Amino acid sequence: MRRIALVGQPNAGKSTLFNALVGYRAVASNFPGTTVELLRGKGLVGGRPVEIVDLPGTYSLLAGDRAEQVARDFLTSGEVDAVVNVVDASLLGRSLELTLELAELGLPLVVCLNMMDEAQHKGISIDSDALAELLGVPVVETVAARGIGLKRLLSAIPQARPARPPRYSADVERAISRVEAAVESVTEASGLPPRYVAIRLLSGDPPPKSLARIGLSGEMKAAREELARARGEDPALVLSAERHAAALRLFERVAKVGHARVGWRERADDLLMHPLLAYPLLALILFALFWIVFRVGGILEGLLLPPLEGLSQGLASLAGGGLFSQLLVGAFQGLWAGVAIVLPYLVPFLFLLALLEDVGYLPRVGYLMDALMHRIGLHGKSVIPFLLGYGCSVPAVLATRILEDERDRLVTAALAVMVPCAGRAIVVFGLVGRYLGPGWALFLYLLNLVVIGVAGWVLKRVFPGAGPGLILEIPPYRLPALRTLLGKVWLRLKDFVVVAWPLLVGTSALFALIEALGWTGPLNAGARVLTWPLGIPAQAGVPLVFGILRKELSLVMLTQAFGTADLSLALSQGQMLVFAGFVLFYMPCLATQAALGRELGWKRTALVLLFTTGIALLVGLLLRGVAALI
Repeated sequence: MRRIALVGQPNAGKSTLFNALVGYRAVASNFPGTTVELLRGKGLVGGRPVEIVDLPGTYSLLAGDRAEQVARDFLTSGEVDAVVNVVDASLLGRSLELTLELAELGLPLVVCLNMMDEAQHKGISIDSDALAELLGVPVVETVAARGIGLKRLLSAIPQARPARPPRYSADVERAISRVEAAVESVTEASGLPPRYVAIRLLSGDPPPKSLARIGLSGEMKAAREELARARGEDPALVLSAERHAAALRLFERVAKVGHARVGWRERADDLLMHPLLAYPLLALILFALFWIVFRVGGILEGLLLPPLEGLSQGLASLAGGGLFSQLLVGAFQGLWAGVAIVLPYLVPFLFLLALLEDVGYLPRVGYLMDALMHRIGLHGKSVIPFLLGYGCSVPAVLATRILEDERDRLVTAALAVMVPCAGRAIVVFGLVGRYLGPGWALFLYLLNLVVIGVAGWVLKRVFPGAGPGLILEIPPYRLPALRTLLGKVWLRLKDFVVVAWPLLVGTSALFALIEALGWTGPLNAGARVLTWPLGIPAQAGVPLVFGILRKELSLVMLTQAFGTADLSLALSQGQMLVFAGFVLFYMPCLATQAALGRELGWKRTALVLLFTTGIALLVGLLLRGVAALI
């Protein structure tokens, strides 16, 4: 056994289980759709090293969105030695439909009944031994978020074996048998069960990649047509209904449903999902988040900035005035700026964002915002990229794979890159929050929502089409473990430490070189096309340009360009507001641009970059008018 795949429906706890088995490698959130690519890690099973692969959440192995296709193609690639089917025990009836599809696939299987605590909270008792007997595979109860049952799961994986596939009504079985006989000879080399391939073809799904040349013979077409005539509907719907009925029969044999507990979680939703009270409470929660980040960041910055700035000045006096000395001082300025300016605001922001995610509040925000999204033609799963965008724009762009329609992917990606990521949040908190107060930071975030709404309204008319209905699971509230929160913060913070911080040091040294060579004047003059209409000093031009690499750079290099960490000496409050507002919208960082190019193609990416930069200029001009009133 060399490779184990974790398979389950969205928000079943796969990524949480993955992190528990291999160490923190994936951001696991309390809402569906956060995993859109294969995540790989090394673990020990039965004392032997294995590769564990976390697949995107999927409701079915049949055709779906691009993320679900990634999961299905990997399972049928012949690279999987065993499957751990991670099942949300609190939604067992629905979840067993995927389990039965995996049984038809014929891979060695272990069923992991995760979130048993949630099932008990709902009054659901499950006889896991009976389920194991009926399926013919090991069944293990777990609570992955608390580490319960993981040792038993690891012990059960070596005993994985193919499950008993379900049997359907006689007419359906006859159709399956006819197609099975027609494909048996060509499926032998692929290792895929003929029954699985037959069901897939009967459902109208394209054949697996290993059988790409297979076509619908006359016998296969006849079987589909006969089943359609007998049932009066498409064979895909017939098979789905049969599998649904089989899953419910299985559920009724192994589970009993009692009275659900009514506790603080249900009472919380009475307020947080109230049609009237929910929106002022949302504004209050956001203001509290900004106030906490502002206060904590201000305290930490006040403690760290003076000694590090003094150390930088001391180093400058010792180094002398040569070119190498200037490069050394510039690099050190980037180093201490990361410690004293970025981290004080980034760490509390990431912690509070992780807390809102894992408690389960962010999906409720998505639900509350559906009315706005309805007006811009984006519903349902489009909210997932938006929620992810508050952490980082790259996973937000990748998450558009969960959308089936190409038009929805384009519009959602174009809007999601304007959601303020953690890097942009640093500019807002470190500049506007610090010098103007948290109220103005909240104002920029609310303005961001309004602008995204208007931009979506425009794109809806440029790319007309009906958006899908709201398909967003509202997960239960959970109290996350501190270790889980810190692990998620570190995963996101590691991107800054490994990528952004060295970039800060390198670009700060580069800026020192540009200053030493006297190139800042010509570069700032070239950037006047941005700084002049915005009404900000010409010295801010180079920081704006370098912000294309990473948004944090624009704030750090602003301090370097003006030669002081106290930006109130160089910028008025109005100019700070305009600068931060422009950074909030203009073209995303290079990593996000690369993700856009991969998902949309480079021509569409260029259009998205022009679109967002144009919006940034319009917002900057609007804020310049607002700034005149400050």
